[in-house]
Amino acid sequence: MREDEILPGVFINSAGEATISQEMGDVLFALALELEEPAGFPVDVEHVLAAMVMAVRCGELDPGQALVGSDPQLVMQLLPHVKTVFRDFGGVVGKDD
Repeated sequence: MREDEILPGVFINSAGEATISQEMGDVLFALALELEEPAGFPVDVEHVLAAMVMAVRCGELDPGQALVGSDPQLVMQLLPHVKTVFRDFGGVVGKDD
């Protein structure tokens, strides 16, 4: 199965399944902590990953952009997408949820 790197350390295969590097896992965890309060929802790494995919597909995140968990601008870019994950999908982001 072919994988496409949509962001540094974030890969999506043709079935829509995502894999991440260990470094990106740390970034997702930090962003989840940063996003939880302003989003008003129990944000976890899967929600952040879904928000990132949505932001890339909307052209709001540069696919080559290096991401860090303590970037206030990135938090603000992802916030509306995190809220969408909860509002439109009830926070469910995968088959196992």
